[in-house]
Amino acid sequence: MNRIRVFSAVVVAVSVSLTLGNPRFANAQDSTSTASVPTGASTAKQISKAQRKAAHKAAREKRNAELRALEKNGYRMSGGNQNDYPENLQNAERKAEVSKASTGAPSPAQ
Repeated sequence: MNRIRVFSAVVVAVSVSLTLGNPRFANAQDSTSTASVPTGASTAKQISKAQRKAAHKAAREKRNAELRALEKNGYRMSGGNQNDYPENLQNAERKAEVSKASTGAPSPAQ
């Protein structure tokens, strides 16, 4: 058991000294080598992924804004009396539409 600890301590010391003593071991490439693809370039796959991500983010923001408007007008997703669920949601939607119409904001259906 002691031999294993001593051996592992020696291995760690040697690897640290090699890394700190000669920085070329730490760098896989020389500073004179050039990459075949610039780091700022994007592939078609990366571009489409970014577009999908932006679309999902916009949809999530829209959905959360609509939910906040419903909650502001009295709708609660959890808690309370769930026996009158559809009526609570419909009433909150009507109130939200009235408040949007009075402020001049476009409705989501348009």
